[in-house]
Amino acid sequence: MVEDVQKHSVHTLVFRSLKRTHDMFVADNAKPVSLDEESHKVKMSVKLHTEYGSVLHMPTLKENLREKGSQGVVDPYGHKQYSANQGQEVEYMITGTHPYPPGPGVALTADTKVQRMPSESAAQSLAVALPPSQSRIDANRTAAGVGDIYRHAGIPERSQPPSMSMAIMEAGSKNSALIAKKAPTMPKPQWHPPWKLYRVISGHLGWVRCIAVEPGNQWFVTGSADRTIKIWDLASGKLKLSLTGHISTVRGVIVSARSPYLFSCGEDKQVKCWDLEYNKVIRHYHGHLSAVYGLDLHPTIDVLMTCSRDSTARIWDVRTKASVHTLSGHTNAVATVKCQAAEPQIITGSHDTTIRLWDLVAGKTRVTLTNHKKSVRAVVLHPRHYTFASGSPDNIKQWKFPDGNFIQNLSGHNAIINTLAVNSDGVLVSGADNGTMHLWDWRTGYNFQRVHAAVQPGSLDSESGIFACAFDQSESRLLTAEADKTIKVYREDDAATEETHPVSWKPEIIKRKRF
Repeated sequence: MVEDVQKHSVHTLVFRSLKRTHDMFVADNAKPVSLDEESHKVKMSVKLHTEYGSVLHMPTLKENLREKGSQGVVDPYGHKQYSANQGQEVEYMITGTHPYPPGPGVALTADTKVQRMPSESAAQSLAVALPPSQSRIDANRTAAGVGDIYRHAGIPERSQPPSMSMAIMEAGSKNSALIAKKAPTMPKPQWHPPWKLYRVISGHLGWVRCIAVEPGNQWFVTGSADRTIKIWDLASGKLKLSLTGHISTVRGVIVSARSPYLFSCGEDKQVKCWDLEYNKVIRHYHGHLSAVYGLDLHPTIDVLMTCSRDSTARIWDVRTKASVHTLSGHTNAVATVKCQAAEPQIITGSHDTTIRLWDLVAGKTRVTLTNHKKSVRAVVLHPRHYTFASGSPDNIKQWKFPDGNFIQNLSGHNAIINTLAVNSDGVLVSGADNGTMHLWDWRTGYNFQRVHAAVQPGSLDSESGIFACAFDQSESRLLTAEADKTIKVYREDDAATEETHPVSWKPEIIKRKRF
């Protein structure tokens, strides 16, 4: 009899709470109530009361502030701690087969009600989602371990027992965000001997705009604003030959390693092929609509690349003079073009501040690099590493092939950088419009020397500018083409040592900015 009374009281309480929930749901979705709906409510109430026989009692999952708190906590001194709520009655959540709407915002009617037994996993997930009761919160609060007491008391870490310190360290190591990471520092750069000027070659009557060393390392060639191309003996610096044919400034020269040909381009829109056995032009490559600023040869096939102020670069068949591709995409003058045997085979830098890596076969852009903020006038490829550098007034940037991943900035040469050159030892040279030349360690970006040579006697100080530079084939000499109408030749200082010219390096924190 007592058990029947208890069951009846429980059912009554549950029924009242469910009816109150149902009334609140109906109130939230209030609509004009008709007599049919009122009768339906009465029928539903009776149905709830009669069918609330199969009640599912599901124990809730206990929430613990600490892992495995229900199993007891062992303090640093070996004493086992037990939760204060052990021995108490387990809290239950009552779920049953009462009807419920199929979704939020849907009125509970005879047509929309859904009635099914909840699964065990659904009941458990619902139990976990429910907010903890006040008794559970109080129980967990009284079951705080020694670590919580230390933490809330603000006792320093050194005053904790060794085992507790180790436990905190292990817990912290799981979250890498809490570990203080060491800031990256520049590695110690390789020592390079300084370079010194040992020869100045005169002969041109205008700015010397371009320079190239022939593959045999016997002579080099220069192009000038006096519209001539001159060939010089590399060892003595004496003039061997002058070639005339361009009607405007000569902006680019290169000597083929596959044939006895010299290629040149200029502001007269012309691209010429010179036969050095007869010292005359044998081919013209017509197609550019404006001044041609640079050119390069493919190392393994007979293909010539040129870039122009008409915002395009062109690929030419050396033998047939046919234009294989016109590389369109830049929105301003293309200042420099470089070629290599590996993919991507063509790299261009432009006054539109971008660098493009091209697919030679398709004649389309593979990657566009937009990190520079100002014109890119110079690009150089490392002879051994699969990397390259680009020069702009904002920065010199290093990149990794094939996708143009950014490596680092070389900051400090605050001028318009016209030219870049690098040798196999990792010496990068940047020449600027104001006549300054900086030498860098390629790997670390350390600027180990700065040079500003005096202008040729009789020239104005404003005619101090470096337009092009190149290492010879032995990489023991550096040649620069300058605005004072001279070619300057540098070589390493043989008397310099690490003691006389130490590296003024400190492990400073690297501030690598992408932009």
